[in-house]
Amino acid sequence: MIELHTVVKVGIADMNTVKENGSIRTSGLGSCVGVVLYDDFVKIAGMVHVMLPSSSIAKEKPLNAAKYADSGVECLIRRLKDMGAATPRLKCKMAGGAQMFQLSSKSELMRIGPRNIQAVREVLMKNNIPVIGEDLGGNKGRTIEFFVSDSTLQVRTVNEGTKRL
Repeated sequence: MIELHTVVKVGIADMNTVKENGSIRTSGLGSCVGVVLYDDFVKIAGMVHVMLPSSSIAKEKPLNAAKYADSGVECLIRRLKDMGAATPRLKCKMAGGAQMFQLSSKSELMRIGPRNIQAVREVLMKNNIPVIGEDLGGNKGRTIEFFVSDSTLQVRTVNEGTKRL
């Protein structure tokens, strides 16, 4: 008997959730960070694909919380709690945050990948959520897929193959 496997897709500046035997996937992670939060006791996971570090720069109305690390991770925590996850059991795996272009300018403003990583870490620390696995930085794009059944994050990196966290 073949068991059906649900794959939930997450776009850029998007978030979604998955339960039990499903997986959740996003691609196009350059300077963006794919953040997976999961509660392996109740077999629930969620992913947010953040583009920018802080919603304080947002000009769009209404705010797309998933676009920003600060608001996106907080929103994902709330959504998972509404589904039955417990904040003390939440864990994180994440990937992305690359510096995709060599910049002659040393401007901190242009270091989007590292700033996204730092912003995600700040929200996780504030909520006491440990990072269990990560594949961050560098200068290559990534696609990630999280499997709820065994809490594995598969990371495919351009020209470097696949690894499991």
